Order: sequence, then C-alpha cells, then structure tokens
Amino acid sequence: MMTLRQFYWNGLHVPFIAPWSREKPLPYTVIRRRGRRGEGLGFADELSTADRRDAVLWMRYAVVRGAGKPDLAGVHPLRQRQAMSHMLCQVCGKSTYDDPAYERWGERHLVLMRAVDGRLINEGERTATPPVCEPCAVESVRACPHLRKGYTAALVQHAQPWGVAGTVYDPETLKPLLPDSEESLTEVGFDQPSIRWVLAARDVATLHGCTTVDLEDLAAQGAVA
Repeated sequence: MMTLRQFYWNGLHVPFIAPWSREKPLPYTVIRRRGRRGEGLGFADELSTADRRDAVLWMRYAVVRGAGKPDLAGVHPLRQRQAMSHMLCQVCGKSTYDDPAYERWGERHLVLMRAVDGRLINEGERTATPPVCEPCAVESVRACPHLRKGYTAALVQHAQPWGVAGTVYDPETLKPLLPDSEESLTEVGFDQPSIRWVLAARDVATLHGCTTVDLEDLAAQGAVA
C-alpha cells in the first residue's frame, strides 16, 4: 500500500487540501452546452470524464502537490473534492475510516471548524470542510493561527452530499454573477436549477448525527484507551 507523502513548511504540517504556488487555475472558455439536465455551462474543449462530476462542471486546476510554496489557508478544489467524497483527513489525506479512533467513536468522523463566536456544529449543517483524524486535529488547534482564535468540533455519523460551492454564470451573458453573500463562492444544491450554470470549486455536504465534543477530552480518552 502506497504511503501518502506528508509535507512541512517552516515547521508546519501542510494540509492535504492546501494548494501550492505552482498549482494554478488552468485556462478555459465557457460556452452553452446541452447535457442530460438540459442546457447549461460547459467548456469549449470539454472532456466530460475529467471536467464533470455528477454532471456538474468543475474548475480546472493544476495538480502538482508539493511544488513551490504552500498556501496554508487556501483550498485546492480537486483535493477538497477527494477529501469530501472519500472522507479523507483534510490535513494528512488519509482515510478517516482507518483512524483507530473511528471505531472508538462509534464509527463516527471528527469535524473541526473555526468558530470565534462559540457557535456549534448543528444537525443538518452544510459545510465544505472535510473531516480530520484525531492526531491531525490536535496538531491543528495548536499550530493553526485561525483555529487558535476559536474552534468547534463534533463527531458526525454521516456526511450527505448536498451540492457544490462555486461561481454561478448568467445563462444569457455567460458572465460570472456576484455571490449572494460576502463569501467568494455561492452554494448551489444538486436539486437547484442553477446547478447547470455553476463552475464548481468545492463539494458541499450536510452533516447528520452530530455530537459536539471537547477536543482535549477526546484526545485524553484516546491516550488511555
């Protein structure tokens, strides 16, 4: 079994989903294209097997992990999708099903999010944040400046695919529309008509069977297990 290489930068563990400076968006030209859901957004030189997933168009991005300088706060679209689809740890990239804590937690996954206002992870919450294994979670809250300002954690039974987050294009002009909020990406559900006009950059799931946990207590339990 091949071991996924881990990268470090200035003493920090570079997350699996972080992009590197030589990983850039690839050029494309958008067109109207008729697909199985009707007319929608497409690439002029589209390769459906590579450019689409579940009939949704995805942005093109170079994949050369470890090349250049890491953007520790950024997200590589395709590795984020991999992590969400296969429940990979967003830091080390390993399957959270293989984390020894998975069975100890009653076959649940750990989700860790920034929360400066003490907000908890709610049942049915939508998120583009992949899970994290126990060792990487402990490491992250100590090393990540954003998480040190405040975080929330929950054990989750199931992450249900909901849709994507990306850039929605105007069906008439084929120009990108401004997002609905201050976020740079717009969340679009698989059942929404605008899914045909979105260029996806993140997988989005809803979280179910959520139990709020104290990460320090969780780690302490693991130490004596």
